[in-house]
Amino acid sequence: MAKKAKIGVLGASGYTGSELVRLLLRHPRCEIALLTADRRAGQEMRSVFPQFSHISLPKLVSIDGVNWAGAGLDLVFCALPHGTTQDVIKRIVAAAPAIKIVDLSADFRLADVSAYERWYGHAHRAPELQKQAVYGLVEVHRRTIRHAKLVANPGCYTSCAELPLIPLIKAKAIELSEIVIDAKSGMTGAGRAVKETMIFSEVSEGFHAYGVGHHRHMAELDQEFSAAAGREVIVTFTPHLVPMNRGILSTIYVRGKRGRTPADLHAILSKYYAKEAFVHVLPFGETPQTRHVRGSNLTFIGVANDRIEGRAIVVAALDNLVKGASGQAVQNMNLMLGFLETMGLEQVALFP
Repeated sequence: MAKKAKIGVLGASGYTGSELVRLLLRHPRCEIALLTADRRAGQEMRSVFPQFSHISLPKLVSIDGVNWAGAGLDLVFCALPHGTTQDVIKRIVAAAPAIKIVDLSADFRLADVSAYERWYGHAHRAPELQKQAVYGLVEVHRRTIRHAKLVANPGCYTSCAELPLIPLIKAKAIELSEIVIDAKSGMTGAGRAVKETMIFSEVSEGFHAYGVGHHRHMAELDQEFSAAAGREVIVTFTPHLVPMNRGILSTIYVRGKRGRTPADLHAILSKYYAKEAFVHVLPFGETPQTRHVRGSNLTFIGVANDRIEGRAIVVAALDNLVKGASGQAVQNMNLMLGFLETMGLEQVALFP
């Protein structure tokens, strides 16, 4: 039997951390060797997430107490809050440069450190490492991810917009000045920390937009769309919070270029993703629902006619905790460690 890779999960007491544990437990080539959670240090994972009560897992420890040089880890996932990860990763790289890293925060997603400072309100604390970071949207950057030491896992909203749009932008099939992304996310996208605006009575039976005109994911979208187009691209993006646990649905409005019809756009996407395991394009005219991808690493994409001639409606759905975060992180890990890309991620969506 092949030797198992030793894996660490930093921030295991959060939603993306626990989702990583769930996925890694079924991965045939991985052993969970380290779990950190500073506020829960010394506790068992089962006391934080009772669904793991029947499973033997390492006790939660503080990041500050980890001996990186002697930990024997092959890869760590950083599921830590934005703004804290840069310092942690600097320490890991300095002490144990052989450890590969997948960062689920936004700290290394923006190649331009000045853009990071502008959008996140503080200077980038590891600009030398930013130069090494690879943006981890697998279906677009697969080749560079295979050889990366540090991968910046994409955001959930951005994944749900970039996967349907980048192939169309690369094909020069849509008008770049007329892209509108209307996106909705479940509650887990806001993290597990207690916030007054996120308690049940504040969000149930309601539906609202937030970050209107200035959401941080806009910088990520600008970066990836501009790279695909070879010129600056700025799109309209508005996120909304929906009182459900999981899922993102993006309804995207585009205009075909040079007479391209919605059927033409559908054909481009179908061809681009024909051999992809985790992105599925529905038959023309059908659109996905979040419930159809729940718990899976899948993204479903649909294309339909708009009643305005020349315009198309593109709808994408994914699970924000899986393909939008931890599942995509495992997909990146598989590439970085030379495993089969789909390993540990083959689960079908949970329905109903």
